[in-house]
Amino acid sequence: MIRYMLTLIFVGLLLTGWACGRGTDNIDRQTVQTFDLSRFLGEWYEIARYDHRFERNMEEVRAIYRLKENGRIEVINSGLDPKTGTRKTAIGKAHTTDQPGRLKVSFFWIFYSDYNILALGEAYDWALIGSRSADYLWILARTPQLPAATLDHILQLARERGYDTSRLIFVRQTSAPVQPAGTPASATRTDAPDHRP
Repeated sequence: MIRYMLTLIFVGLLLTGWACGRGTDNIDRQTVQTFDLSRFLGEWYEIARYDHRFERNMEEVRAIYRLKENGRIEVINSGLDPKTGTRKTAIGKAHTTDQPGRLKVSFFWIFYSDYNILALGEAYDWALIGSRSADYLWILARTPQLPAATLDHILQLARERGYDTSRLIFVRQTSAPVQPAGTPASATRTDAPDHRP
């Protein structure tokens, strides 16, 4: 009975967060009109993010998107804890939706959240990512750093959509490749020249 009640409370909190995230801001969540999942797969560096507890204080954050045989997407997020020097890894799952550029991502049981690809570089070399809640925003790239002009362009796109870019935390990155512990080498693409260092 206690477990059942806790589940109901958790679901209620999720629904409350969904309602608040959808109706109390002026954020433009429209995703890209065309989206090629095969080009999006592979390794991304996190350039900037809004602060949230799941990644708090993390540096050298990377994400790997890997297509599984069942058509689902494996999501491998990792980041370095600068206090301990250890790399922490979280493995989730995702699937596409009927809306181009919108994925559903889960790192916990059956609970999925929106993963909105708001803008992409023509070569899929950078991405601006939002979510259902206005409290989440990421800038990703195929390289540890972006040219200043490219970054300025992405920040302007975010501002035009209603995001406060002054809240962004810019993530410390190095050029050294990182393979999260327990991740097979096949998790990353090798057929995408110019998308990775």
